[in-house]
Amino acid sequence: MTLPSLTALEARIGDDLARIAHPRAPWLTPRTGPDGSQALDVLIVGAGQSGVVAAFGLKRSRVDNVLVIDRAPYGREGPWVTYARMKTLRSPKDFTGPDLDIPSLTYQSWHEARYGADHWQALDLITREDWNDYLLFMRKVTDIPVENDTELLSLDQAGELVAARLRGPEGERTVFARKVVLATGQDSTGRWWMPDFVERLPERLRAHTADAIDFASLKGKVVAVLGAGASALDNAAEALEAGAASVHLFCRRLEPQVIQPYRWITFRGFMKHFADLDDAWRWRFMSRVMGLREGFPQATYDRCAAHPNFVLHTGAAWTAARAEGGRAVVTTPHGDFAADFLICGTGIAMDYAAKPELAAFADNIATWADRYAPPADERNDRLGAFPYLSSDYQFMEKVPGRTPWIANVHLFSIASTMSFGPSGSSINAMTTAVPRLVDGVTKGLFAADVEANWQAFLAYDVAQAEVRQTVPGLGVAAE
Repeated sequence: MTLPSLTALEARIGDDLARIAHPRAPWLTPRTGPDGSQALDVLIVGAGQSGVVAAFGLKRSRVDNVLVIDRAPYGREGPWVTYARMKTLRSPKDFTGPDLDIPSLTYQSWHEARYGADHWQALDLITREDWNDYLLFMRKVTDIPVENDTELLSLDQAGELVAARLRGPEGERTVFARKVVLATGQDSTGRWWMPDFVERLPERLRAHTADAIDFASLKGKVVAVLGAGASALDNAAEALEAGAASVHLFCRRLEPQVIQPYRWITFRGFMKHFADLDDAWRWRFMSRVMGLREGFPQATYDRCAAHPNFVLHTGAAWTAARAEGGRAVVTTPHGDFAADFLICGTGIAMDYAAKPELAAFADNIATWADRYAPPADERNDRLGAFPYLSSDYQFMEKVPGRTPWIANVHLFSIASTMSFGPSGSSINAMTTAVPRLVDGVTKGLFAADVEANWQAFLAYDVAQAEVRQTVPGLGVAAE
């Protein structure tokens, strides 16, 4: 890493952004909260890649009165250095997204500045640590205001504003915002899920892949992993590399899913216009994509298969579990299996009531099940529980009129998938998803300011030229 190269890149980025900053005029009418404080134009919850890039997109549209918060400490936002356990990103290195089509802001530009162009050419895939560092660099160079160690406790109505109760290093406070964007990641509208019979076991016997797991403590132990997605395999590999006696991965299907449907839908037409399709087509596509689940790449499987003590069990769903003799015993169609520790790579369950920040309107969030009845052969209760969002990523009401203020809350996370396809959770979809989100937020802000804009327009009297002398009826006298 050479500091001069990164310093030069920062200067280049600053110059590029200055060249495309037009129009520079501020355009939003300030609002005052009930307590007399100035309200934010936008509060963004989550300073991972989605939140930071959303803030950058808004900044480019001259929405500057923005605050981003994250409950994690600096540098630990998102999954990259917490519960993500792959060695590298699964996306090809040339995928772009957070840069919003500005070449100097691409990961490649950052990587070449840090390691050199030859290193980039030799690179296969991006390490998750480097990706995390790149996001922090981008946050710095675009001057995004972030408060770390700050948690959103609740959202509620405050007249035309949204009241957000926050808890940070200095205690609790309420801020008021015209718009709120929830960029809160994987569990934004629910909770990490494992089968009830596993969850009832003592915590010393089980964990979810999203938990902080002490893999060193699994040395010499028999570990059973439920699920055959990439995350389940990542955790299996971590246990193997930590010296587990054996790791057994249990797959419900007769054959693991190796096709990655998200690769097929990575083209501009789908990413940009999927949300414009009617409900029938959106449901059909996403029920197929999410029904297949994400396939794991070869390197992810090979990381496990390199260990002779790795065993893959197919057609082996868990149907029950019990604690016995200090171990966990799971029941499968092939009989019981005893392990020292269980890891569940079983994803997320939609559960709006489980999120304190959604409590004020959780029971009035419109879901896909409320708005669309699929054909019998396409029914899926899990997908029906996803939120049915407006074309601007806004929550919509189950019962119109009960909580109309939730139109000022925009959801930009993996829970947006049924309505928008990969957007709030996809790196390469950001080039199309963030502009759509920004357009939706600014559309609402502009509409709310229309009367003030009209009055400002009527009062506008800035002359373009100075006429020094006129003669009535004879025109202008030249000097």
